[in-house]
Amino acid sequence: MKQVLVTAPFPAALMDKIRLASPEIELEQLTLINNSWPEDKITQAEVYYALGAVPRPDQAPNLKWVQTHYAGIDGLADTPLWHSDIAITSASGIHAPNMAQYVMAQMLAWAHRLPNWFKYQQTGTWAKNRWDAFVPDELRGRTLGILGYGSIGREIARTVKPFGMTILATKRDAMHPEDSGYAITGTGDPGGDLPDRIYPSEASRSMLAQCDYVVITLPLTAKTHHFFDEALLKEMKSNAYIINVGRGGLIDERALVKALKRGWIAGAGLDVFETEPLPDSSPLWEMENVILTPHVSGFTPSYDIRATDLFAENLRRYVAGDPLLNLVNRAEGY
Repeated sequence: MKQVLVTAPFPAALMDKIRLASPEIELEQLTLINNSWPEDKITQAEVYYALGAVPRPDQAPNLKWVQTHYAGIDGLADTPLWHSDIAITSASGIHAPNMAQYVMAQMLAWAHRLPNWFKYQQTGTWAKNRWDAFVPDELRGRTLGILGYGSIGREIARTVKPFGMTILATKRDAMHPEDSGYAITGTGDPGGDLPDRIYPSEASRSMLAQCDYVVITLPLTAKTHHFFDEALLKEMKSNAYIINVGRGGLIDERALVKALKRGWIAGAGLDVFETEPLPDSSPLWEMENVILTPHVSGFTPSYDIRATDLFAENLRRYVAGDPLLNLVNRAEGY
């Protein structure tokens, strides 16, 4: 029997779903206090589902594989686990439908000048010149750039396509646009056919110069930290909007504030920040050309259902000796 340890607080029905993945597993559930692995806790588990904290290899001598509850795995980069030969898989792909809807909401909000809707309603004012205050910018004919054509980027492209936008995207290996990660049935772009053009990551700057809307879905690595710096922001179109649903550290926030104040870009929709919670002192709170949310674009009532669907499938693959979905490439950092 293969011992499997789960530290997520899944209800009994979802634990039963995991258990049914294979008759060859023995399932245990453990609640971690303050999401910390106890110093004196030794587990004999071969497979570990991590809500957050992970044991050191010496605390899990039989561990072969860790499945994370989240898509982002940058928090593991400084742990002993990262420097071991234990396989790590992420939850990439389970967030794609709701994150694509979030991005769509941000783009429609900017295109239809949604902040003005609320401003005039809250002040009880009937705009004297409704055209100036409310004329929308049609999405049809505009260009969307997707930085990082993974599961989220692919579902964004699928959601946006009916709006008649030109879709550009970047991918590390642009010569192989096919999706190799996990995707919920009926979502995404399995063949990589939806973008009008896919650029290699090295050509991101030339792609961004063409875009009216830019969505960031990149992972945070040493290579991508502060990818959006002052020089890059200056190269973008002055009518462009940035939407970040990746990681806050992908943007140099000081440079972003300067770009928003000086009109280098038109606005920003931000769900992630360099420091979270966003400090009270951040000028982003008061800027009229910013719509911000507190890291919620990946939230969905179906999160745990989708997470356990993925884990159960990966467990089935693990027992059968088949390749795991969403296997983390440590060299690339995601």
